[in-house]
Amino acid sequence: MNDSGSGTPPIRVLIADDQPLVRRGLSLILSPDPAFEVVGEAENGAQAVALARQLRPDVVVMDIRMPVLDGVAATGELTTAVPGCRVLALSTFDMDEYVVGALRAGASGFLPKDSSPEDLGAAIRTVHAGEAAVAPRLLTRLISTYVTAPRETRPAFRGAGDLTPREVEVWRLMAGGLDNAAISRELDISLSTVKNYITSIFDKLAVRDRAQAVIAAYESGLVTARGPAEREAG
Repeated sequence: MNDSGSGTPPIRVLIADDQPLVRRGLSLILSPDPAFEVVGEAENGAQAVALARQLRPDVVVMDIRMPVLDGVAATGELTTAVPGCRVLALSTFDMDEYVVGALRAGASGFLPKDSSPEDLGAAIRTVHAGEAAVAPRLLTRLISTYVTAPRETRPAFRGAGDLTPREVEVWRLMAGGLDNAAISRELDISLSTVKNYITSIFDKLAVRDRAQAVIAAYESGLVTARGPAEREAG
């Protein structure tokens, strides 16, 4: 078995992209690192789901725009069929409405395709650890751009009424693009207390990670999308 050198099993990665050169390039980036084991490659979303059922990877690096079954639909199927598997969405563009769909469907993060090999490795490690691999401010800008349903059409988000006032404030700051350290400073509370609040928020909202929590904040109307000028200023 491949080994990371620390006794920890390598992270099993499945690569899904409709372009053979991209698949091979991603594989060549990851394979030399003993922390990763590329267990398979898929050329569309349907094949990605089938291979994930068979190979049980830890992480699927999933192109969002693919034929047969796109990455959004494939992500939704994977979260049900292989619940222990994490999805890292790939997009040609850093501002892509399909990415929001993938995050809503259960992807744990996304990465633009022009990211560095180091960023790819770091993102895979992050989603494998159960965290969201999205820069907080980029996530907020992305979601505020594409989650734009009129407020009156948004149902109250399940579990939101169970949050304490302090949890609502932490949720609001999270949706505003603040990371844990910034929330800690803003509220003058310890980092461990922030983490405890966030864990409770995830549980009450029944969301998997930060990305889904931020989407929920916009869909519930807790925060609203800013105009283009405000986003540029932010």
